[in-house]
Formats: sequence, C-alpha cells, structure tokens
Amino acid sequence: MGKAAALLAAALLTAALGSCGGGGAEPGAPQGVTLVLDFQPNAVHAGIYTALARGLYEDAGTDLDVREPSASSDAPKLLESDRAQFAILDIHDLGLARERGFDVVGVAPIVQRPLAAVIAADRDAVRRPADLVADRVGVTGLPSDDAVLDSVLEADGVDPGSVDRVTIGFDAVAALAGGQVDAATAFWNAEGVALRRRGVPTREFRVDRYGAPRYPELVLVTTRALIDDDPGLVEAVVGATMEGYRLAVTDPEAALDDLLAGAEGLDRSEQQAQLEGLEPALSPVGRLDPAVLRAWSRWDAEHGILEQPVDVGAAFDTSFVD
Repeated sequence: MGKAAALLAAALLTAALGSCGGGGAEPGAPQGVTLVLDFQPNAVHAGIYTALARGLYEDAGTDLDVREPSASSDAPKLLESDRAQFAILDIHDLGLARERGFDVVGVAPIVQRPLAAVIAADRDAVRRPADLVADRVGVTGLPSDDAVLDSVLEADGVDPGSVDRVTIGFDAVAALAGGQVDAATAFWNAEGVALRRRGVPTREFRVDRYGAPRYPELVLVTTRALIDDDPGLVEAVVGATMEGYRLAVTDPEAALDDLLAGAEGLDRSEQQAQLEGLEPALSPVGRLDPAVLRAWSRWDAEHGILEQPVDVGAAFDTSFVD
C-alpha cells in the first residue's frame, strides 16, 4: 500500500516537472498512454475502470486510453511498434511472445491465480476427474487448453489419452449447455458463471487444485524499452492500476458501477456474479512472487505450452509492485 502511494506521488511530481509530457505536449500535460485489454471488458478489468473513474491515472500524470482487442490485434506487436504502451496478457501468451522474440515484460498481476478449469456439465455424474474417462471433453485448440486438461486428469491418476477431445473453439457455454460435450476447458470466472446462471449443474476442476502452481493468469505488461526509457511512466500506470484493484477489492459494488459506466453493453447481474467469484483471486493485490513465476514457467514447459522455461528475471520486473 505504501509503495503504491509512493509511486503515485512520484508520478505526480514528475508530471509537475513536465517530464510526463511526450511528443510536443504542453509542459505538465498528462502523457497519452494506450492500454490494450486481453478480451472485451468484463469483471476482471474492474480495477482498471475504477482507476479511470476515480481519476487515478490522471492524478498520476497520464491520460489512459483503454482499447478492446480486435480480431486481428496482436498485443506484443502493438507494444513493440509503440502503438500501445501497455497490455493485459494471459501469462501463457507472455511466455509465447518472448519465445517469438518480443521483449515484453510483466510488471504487475491482475489476478493471483489461474482462471482455467475443466468444467463438467453434470455434477452428479462427474464428481472427480477420473469420472471423465471415455467422455467427450471440449477444448479450444490452444496448447494451454490441452495442458490444463492433461494436468487435471493426471492429478487424479488418469491417462490424458482416455478422454475423447473435441475442438469446440471458444464456445464452451453453448457446447456444454447443449450437451455436445460432457465437459470442457473454460474459465471458471466467465464461462463457469454463465453456465450456472443458465441452470447447468456444473462441477469445476480448477487447474491450480489439480497439478498446476497458483500462478497469476493475467498480467499487465509493457516493453523492456519503455521500462528503460521511461520508468516513471511505468510506475505511474502500475501504481494507479494497482490502487484501482485495491479499491475494487474494498468496495466491489462501487467498482461494478465504474465498470458498467465505462464499458457499454454489459449485463449488471452477470458482471456482479463474475466479480463476486473473482474477489478471492484478486488478492493480494500487486504481488509478483519470483518463486511462483518460476514454478509456472516450469509447468508450462513440462506441459508443452512453452519450448523451455522462460528466464523469469528477464520476463518480469517486480520492482514496480509491492
């Protein structure tokens, strides 16, 4: 808490001196910054919208523009070309981007645990992962999905090859509700909530309870170049973002109001249900544990998501958070 306040104070001082104004901006004017989300706005982004609504980014000397990802957007490319300065990335995508040669760096956690799970549509028929043997299990086709399914099955002593994998893309809710598959890999905070709201009697096997370390699923990232060239800007954005998430944890109802006011087309009851489920995963706000990150990196490599463990010291900079 003290670190975040200090970062915000430092950013305000920097803005007053005019060093936050970029590219011909008036001295002392807020610096324009673009943040690309990982997905359409939803409850997991509540802390960002709270920070916007409360003026925390502005107080820190920045003018933050939050953008939704488009079908063709590639956040690492946007970051390296300076068309965006920050992005929210799934931690697996951060590792994959670094394998592709992008010098993107995680600077703060958004959530503190994995959001991935294997979700079964009949909680009475499926009480443990071993009950999925010979069942049809949907996956998106991403390597991380196969890793989640393998980990959950192996943790219960099941051969991952004993289930019938069906590629369903990103339509787990319809596939499970419609009986096309018996279970599917999905996010418990999103698809899991949507299925329960539809009355589907689900059972969830969250991956960090079945073999995976408790890694931060979503991470705020920037580039090494920006960290080196303008650490004060990184401090300002990280500090305001983490303070926004602290406020979201303290007053989730107000954070929900901020999210709905800042992002169009969201259903209040669904987002409230998502945020209530997410609350335990948001704390402790602003902690990046190198030991946890190393465990995540090894797990990703062991399950074929990454070719080899990443250099955690290069892939993450923990100096901007508590």
